[in-house]
Amino acid sequence: MRQTSLVVVANRLPVDDTVAPDGACEWRRSPGGLVSALHPILHHTPATWVGWAGGTGPAPSLPEVDGVRLHTVALSADDVRDHYEGFANATLWPLYHDAVEQPVYHRRWWESYQRVNQRFAEATAEIAEPGAVVWVQDYHLQLVPGMLRELRPDLLIGFFLHVPFPPPELFMQLPRRAELLLGMLGADLVGFQRAQAAHNFAQLCAKVLNVPATDRRIAVEDRVVRIGAFPVSIDMAEMEQLARRPDVVARAQQFRADLGEPQHMILSVDRLDYIKGIEHRLKAYSELLADGHVKMSDTVMVQVAVPSRERVGQYRVLRDRVEREVGRINGEFGRVGEPAIHYLNQPFGRAELAALYRAADVMVVTPLRDGMNLVAKEYVAARVDNTGALVLSEFAGAAAELTQAYLVNPHDLDGLKLTLMHAKEAAPGDVSARMGAMREHLRGHDIQAWARSYLSALDHTGSLAARLRAD
Repeated sequence: MRQTSLVVVANRLPVDDTVAPDGACEWRRSPGGLVSALHPILHHTPATWVGWAGGTGPAPSLPEVDGVRLHTVALSADDVRDHYEGFANATLWPLYHDAVEQPVYHRRWWESYQRVNQRFAEATAEIAEPGAVVWVQDYHLQLVPGMLRELRPDLLIGFFLHVPFPPPELFMQLPRRAELLLGMLGADLVGFQRAQAAHNFAQLCAKVLNVPATDRRIAVEDRVVRIGAFPVSIDMAEMEQLARRPDVVARAQQFRADLGEPQHMILSVDRLDYIKGIEHRLKAYSELLADGHVKMSDTVMVQVAVPSRERVGQYRVLRDRVEREVGRINGEFGRVGEPAIHYLNQPFGRAELAALYRAADVMVVTPLRDGMNLVAKEYVAARVDNTGALVLSEFAGAAAELTQAYLVNPHDLDGLKLTLMHAKEAAPGDVSARMGAMREHLRGHDIQAWARSYLSALDHTGSLAARLRAD
């Protein structure tokens, strides 16, 4: 068995199953932010990634990808339904996002969540070398740190929550709230996107578990668990390089041409999710059209809604509502060959997204609640000429960093309409100054800076973070 000094544990493996020209299946590294952040470490240090390959049935045996050993965890169809679609995405996800949709509680979902988390913990315990660093990711696996500590107390365990952590009055609804907190407290370091989330976690640990807790440390029996905020980011250099590619520049120009060379192009790119505020945004835009403040003769709106969790009932209902609203707006305000809203319910590749970012004068990112929202950061990174206005929800984690964006409360439709008009009509000098400041911030706070910050706090020897700096 190959030993490793770093083990990353996440719901999904960092690979995509693609089909080669000869029809054979190939597993290739996916372009996700986490794997990009850790790639320098994974490239220089023998490492293992523990995760689900995406299918059901027996776990496939996968080859190494870029020198990273892949250890697959098997999930059955029932596991996917009850753990992933059920407890993770119909109970925890809505609760952690301000209960925008009502969380659903089923005992069998909790039982499945426990079983799957135990399976991940056992798989990790089996392959981790003595004293290894293990980094567990996100809300799907909140019990893993505690389970893993029982199995392997020699390990250095980190946990990072990519989504918001709710205030006590919401979290207290959970029937299994104590078990989830104890699971996270199995880690040596628990990381969050924002300081408020760490504060919420400390308050809950003190209230539910009756343990001494501050916003930086929580005492658990004979251990001290450290907590803190580590805002996740993007690969700034990669997005800049992509946005400068001649084919991407040409594609951006083609987008503008296909849209009729509008004076203003407004863009939104979201997963089709009820937390993203898509319906609020469409309502605000339709009122601007009705009021005559936005005219189809000079302005177009493009809404990309990437399909998401289509087997979860709440998401199917949302898709139907959004499509009906787009149809209503286009029926009322559109003309033959000229829809009021160009709605695209499909996935886009990285180059296509970069081209859309370059093409859009105004980017509207208005979630009702979001842990970070990396689309906002990607748009900033793609604006290599310091143009482009970013309208950003106050309730996205990115708002704490991108303070020069045109910030807005997405629940306030009148405020959203005013902010959209302000961004659309802003003077070029104001737009350039805001974008330049945000780009400068991202250069110093990219995805590798995030990984260095977290791993330096977790691993006091500094060896893993040093490998990030060495690349």
